[in-house]
Amino acid sequence: MNVFGIGLPEMALIMVVALLIFGPKKLPEIGRSLGKAIRGFQEASKEFENEFKKEAERIEKTVSQPMEAKLETPSSRKALAPTASAETEAEAAEAAELAEAVETEEIAEEKVAQG
Repeated sequence: MNVFGIGLPEMALIMVVALLIFGPKKLPEIGRSLGKAIRGFQEASKEFENEFKKEAERIEKTVSQPMEAKLETPSSRKALAPTASAETEAEAAEAAELAEAVETEEIAEEKVAQG
């Protein structure tokens, strides 16, 4: 008999030491508590395993279903590119001016640093 790498002589020694430490009155209570804890752990483990299996089956079912593709008719399609308005044109011009000003300032700073 080999439980958790512990043989029969080691188990007997552990039981004798536990009997000496806790006494004959407390030992059954400790055994019951340990048994309940192990049973609770086993139940939680089984519940987790069942939930994991259910989720894996749901994902497998979703993946195995073929995808549907629908084509749009040209009349139902909306414009892909927004129309340019006066505001967006003004914003673009302002951004270009700002980029040009930054570039001019960087060139001026380089000349000052060189000279």
